[in-house]
Amino acid sequence: MGALQGLAPDRVISMGTVSKSLAPALRLGWMLCPPALAEHLTTHKQLTDRGSPTLDQLALARLIESGRFDRHLRRMRTTYAARRTALVAALAAHAPAARVSGLAAGFHAVVHLGGPDGEQAVIAAARARSVGLYGMSACRAAPAAQEAQLVLGFGNVGERAVTAAIAAVGDLLRGE
Repeated sequence: MGALQGLAPDRVISMGTVSKSLAPALRLGWMLCPPALAEHLTTHKQLTDRGSPTLDQLALARLIESGRFDRHLRRMRTTYAARRTALVAALAAHAPAARVSGLAAGFHAVVHLGGPDGEQAVIAAARARSVGLYGMSACRAAPAAQEAQLVLGFGNVGERAVTAAIAAVGDLLRGE
């Protein structure tokens, strides 16, 4: 996916992290910013942050320079795409009327339940079946007057587990 920063590098700051793509414990990220802001942002970071571990930064730099980080990302994109495909296929088989949205790149998809109610009931019933579902209402600052939606994460769930989980809650997603 293209970055907005590439279209206007003199006006847009692009930020990134390896928290999801490599390891959350590293707590390393970066910023690509317009040259006019670089000194101000560097000073602000020095004043407000204890800094990032040098050894971790050097290890990440070596990983990037060697091309291994890029290979890791390509491999993981394939893995996540297969998981999303399994999720969409399982929904088509067990809840064919469910509408799925969300980018094809990422770690989750959103399933629309149709009406404005039922999100919490579906979540509770799914958890009773040992399937963790999360409502989109928890992601909103204010209650919305739109349909109930579920966030289905597949970032740390294998394809078989995704398929089994959707099979276990298919009736709930169908509104039965």
